[in-house]
Amino acid sequence: MTDLLPIRRALISVSDKTGLIEFGRFLAAQGVEILSTGGTAKALRDAGVPVKDVSDHTGFPEILDGRVKTLVPQVHGGILGRRDLAEHLAQMEQHAIAPIDLVAVNLYPFEATVAKGADFDDCIENIDIGGPAMIRSAAKNHAGVAVLTEPQHFAEVQAEIEAQGGTTLATRRRLAAAAYARTAAYDAAISGWFAKQEGQDFPPRLSLPGVLRQGLRYGENPHQKAAFYVDGTNRPGIATATQVQGKELSYNNLNDTDAAYECVAEFDRPAIVIVKHANPCGVSVAGSLADAWDKALLCDPVSAFGGIIAANRTLDAAAAEKITAIFTEVVIAPDADDAAKAIFARKKNLRLLLTGGLPDATAPGLAFKSVSGGFLAQSRDAGRVTEDMLKVVTQRAPSRAEMADLIFAFRVCKHVKSNAIIYAKGLATVGIGAGQMNRVESSRIAAWKSEAAAKAAGIERPLAEGSVVASDAFFPFADGLETAAAAGATAVIQPGGSMRDAEVIAAADKAGLAMVFTGMRHFRH
Repeated sequence: MTDLLPIRRALISVSDKTGLIEFGRFLAAQGVEILSTGGTAKALRDAGVPVKDVSDHTGFPEILDGRVKTLVPQVHGGILGRRDLAEHLAQMEQHAIAPIDLVAVNLYPFEATVAKGADFDDCIENIDIGGPAMIRSAAKNHAGVAVLTEPQHFAEVQAEIEAQGGTTLATRRRLAAAAYARTAAYDAAISGWFAKQEGQDFPPRLSLPGVLRQGLRYGENPHQKAAFYVDGTNRPGIATATQVQGKELSYNNLNDTDAAYECVAEFDRPAIVIVKHANPCGVSVAGSLADAWDKALLCDPVSAFGGIIAANRTLDAAAAEKITAIFTEVVIAPDADDAAKAIFARKKNLRLLLTGGLPDATAPGLAFKSVSGGFLAQSRDAGRVTEDMLKVVTQRAPSRAEMADLIFAFRVCKHVKSNAIIYAKGLATVGIGAGQMNRVESSRIAAWKSEAAAKAAGIERPLAEGSVVASDAFFPFADGLETAAAAGATAVIQPGGSMRDAEVIAAADKAGLAMVFTGMRHFRH
C-alpha cells in the first residue's frame, strides 16, 4: 500500500450540502465515479454532475422508507476491503464489490432537530444509522479510504488531490480521527437526549459532546494549554457570541465573561455587572444602562479596572461612553447600536461580544467540575428566591425598599464565590466579600470595601450604612451578623438552618435588624 492514493470511486451522502456542488464537479472532472443517495444525488444531478444511485450500484433498492439503503455488502465491502491483502481483493472480485476510495458523509441533523423542540418520533427518525456505519468503516480502513465528515473537508481534500494527485496517509489519518470524534459526539447527543426522555438526570454512562470553537494561547497560566469547546445547546452567552472587535479572547477572558453574563441575566430591568477573576465586584439595576454603570462602578472602582462588563440590554452611546472611560478587557451584551459600536471602536484592544439574547437563569442544565480520575456533575444552580418564599424571623419585618434590596442582593450572592457576603442599597451592590474561609472575614472585607469605595468617591460615610446584607449560606454564629450590623446594615437575608439560628435571630433583634430566611443556599466554589 502506497502513501498516496488516487480517488476512482466516491460515495457522497450529506445532509449539510455546503460545498457539495463544487466538490462534486471537481471529482467528476477528475473522472471519479460518484455514488450517491436521495437528496444528495438530486442536488448533484440538478447541477449537472454525473451521479450513480447507490441502489443501481448495489443492485438492491432502498427499502423501509430509506432506513436501509447503504447497509449492504456492496457498500461496506467496498469501504472495508483492504487493498493490500490479496485475499480481500479476491473476495471483492468474487462478489462483484467495487472499491470505494472516498466517503463523504455528514449525518442526519439530530442535534438541530432536538434544538428546535421536535417531538419524540421526529427526533427518533433523525437518528442516522447508515451514515455513522459508513463513517466508522471508512475511518477504520483509512489506509485505503479518505473519509470526509465536515463541509470544510471538501476544499482541504480537493487542494491535496490537485497538488498530489491523491490523498496522503497523513491526511487520511487526520480525517479518520475527526470522523470518530464526530460519531462519538453524535452518539453522545443521542444518549443524552434519550436519558432526558427517560427522566435520568445522571445515567449510568455519561458522554459529553463538544465541538472545538477556538484554540487558546494558554490556560489560566502561560504554562497550561487550553481550548474552548461548545456543546451544541446554544445557551446565549459566550458560545453564541459574535466578537465585533478586539484582541483574541483568552481562557480567563472566557471564564470571567461567562460569569458576568450569567449574573446579569438574573435581572429584568437594565443591569450592569462588573466582574474580576470570576467574582462580581459591582452590580446594579437602574432605569438605564448608563445609570446602572455609575452605581455598579461606585461599589469597587479599583477592582473594576481591567474588568469584564456585562449588560442585559442593547448597549447605547451613553453606556458605551461611560464604560470606555476606564480600561476594560471585555464587554458582553445582547446587542449594541451603531453609535455604541463606534465608541467602542476607539478602544481597539477592547473585546466587544454580542450574543443575540440572554440566558434563562432558571433553565435546567448540568454543570461540571473536573476532579482526579473523573468529574463531578450537578444540576445548574437555577434557584431563584421570590418574596413569597421568604420567612420573616425577626420582630421587625423589612420595609418595601429593604425587601427589594434583599432579593436583589441574594440574586447577586448566587454568583459570588463562597463564603459570600453582599451589601446592597438602592438595587446596587455597595460592598462584596468573596471566597473567604469563614463568613466573618467575608463580612469584614465587604464592609471594608464599602468604606474604601466611599472614600474614593468623596463620600463621608461608608456605603454600607443603611444597606441590606445577603449571605449565601447560614450564619453559623452571631458574629458574622454582628459584623454586618456594625457596618450599618439594617436588614439581612440568609438561608437559615443553623443549629444556632435562635442565637443569630436574637442578635438581629437586639440590633434592630429585620431578617428573612430563604430556605435556599447558594454555595459557589
